[in-house]
Amino acid sequence: MNSLNGKIALVTGGSRGLGKKISLSLANAGATVCVNYANNQQAAVETIEMIRSNGGKAMMVKADITSEIDVKKMIEEIQETCGGSVDIVVNNATGPQPELSIEESTWEDYLDQLHFFVKAPLLITKEVLPSMKEKGSGRIILIGSEVIQIGNPNFANYVSAKSAQLGLTRSYANELGPHGITVNLVNPGFIPVERHNHLDQEVIDGYRNQVPLRKMGEPEDIGHTVAFIASEEARYITGQSISVNGGNTFGV
Repeated sequence: MNSLNGKIALVTGGSRGLGKKISLSLANAGATVCVNYANNQQAAVETIEMIRSNGGKAMMVKADITSEIDVKKMIEEIQETCGGSVDIVVNNATGPQPELSIEESTWEDYLDQLHFFVKAPLLITKEVLPSMKEKGSGRIILIGSEVIQIGNPNFANYVSAKSAQLGLTRSYANELGPHGITVNLVNPGFIPVERHNHLDQEVIDGYRNQVPLRKMGEPEDIGHTVAFIASEEARYITGQSISVNGGNTFGV
């Protein structure tokens, strides 16, 4: 189903992990996908090649999405290369996620997370809003986490920043709804990707055994959800927090 034909989608951190599968899902739905990366160009190249080998359309764009200058240049580059403006933004990029006790934490540890999960969406949204408002449509999607419901210990730097995304989503949805722009938050459960390669199998098994569906999620599960939220079929869904975690949490 090519429900996103003619749409231009930007996926931050789109070359690895969940971002890679999100990029692939959007491309499979017909969108031209702009794969953002910060440092790993080879991963971005591989993602682009995979999309194109499946008949999809994609470009890669390097940018530090916490930098106002980089974000401006990124959006300009996308417009020049794709010949149109961004219709769909997926705020997926993240940085290191250290687990720290309260005693070990500094304010800078909290700011590091807020830069990715609050500052970056703000900078990108401000750049794409003029064209979205002009067209009277747009999709802004944030990738959150089930941690906002669980409140994992020794992880308050990350949990508080992810929780801030919930308030941001609801406020943006109310502000931008009159312009035909939807804003939603997709909360993955624990889905092992490259950054989790160091984890013992016991940790993964322990999580799986507590999930009602008794299985681990896959990156494709997030990609499919994002593609749906980005589609016209989801035009009446906004301001929502959607958990994709096999029932590990309920409601927000």
